[in-house]
Amino acid sequence: MEHSPGFLKLVTETRAEVREITLDQARARLKANPKAVLLDVREDAEWSAGHAFEAAHLGKGILERDIEKRLPDPETEIIMYCGGGYRSILTAQVAQRMGYKNVSSLIGGYKALVQAQWPLTK
Repeated sequence: MEHSPGFLKLVTETRAEVREITLDQARARLKANPKAVLLDVREDAEWSAGHAFEAAHLGKGILERDIEKRLPDPETEIIMYCGGGYRSILTAQVAQRMGYKNVSSLIGGYKALVQAQWPLTK
């Protein structure tokens, strides 16, 4: 996907404020912390087409509205992913601004999960 210059600029500026983690780090965090949440922030159609087996879904469009209902504890470890790792940087920053303290963005997003043969479902 080709992204617009303005979107890429926003992601680049936001990246400095967000922790990004690799697939191996995500695996380790999810194994070490059974309460950690792998959160798919893609749109509904993307989620329906396929997602990580253990993922919860909260699309970027409703994240701010619904995250506190779905994940009321701001100490919850949240690993966010999107299609390629850009939108999840933006949603991770929003969650941090809302008071969530342990948020990260998965480098490479869903594309990386597929490539690594992560367990997926529809």
